[in-house]
Amino acid sequence: MERLKSKTALIVDDDDRNIFALRSYLETFEMKTEIAKNGEEALALLRNRTKADIILLDMMMPVMDGFETLEALKQDKVLKQIPVVAVTAKAMKGDKEKCLEAGAWDYVSKPLDLNLLIDKIARWIL
Repeated sequence: MERLKSKTALIVDDDDRNIFALRSYLETFEMKTEIAKNGEEALALLRNRTKADIILLDMMMPVMDGFETLEALKQDKVLKQIPVVAVTAKAMKGDKEKCLEAGAWDYVSKPLDLNLLIDKIARWIL
């Protein structure tokens, strides 16, 4: 996965354990990571010119959840171009479709299959 080297993933999640696991895994591919604890923080980072090649977006967070964040991203001419992989726990029937309809480019459920996740990231990062 040489093409992931030096690419930046914005991890948007309110759970420090998930952040640690994702960051540690992505760094094995020499990816850079930025962290936001909710959608508001993510949007603020992105609007302040934080570069992200992909966004890994938890769907259930306080303050501004993943669905609200997707809506805000869709409304921004620049930010809507960043691929978003929705990450959700408690996967229920129809969750994937709901996330994709809301604007996510792809979807994974927790507990994460890290090989599947990295394949999805590689699919969207050019």
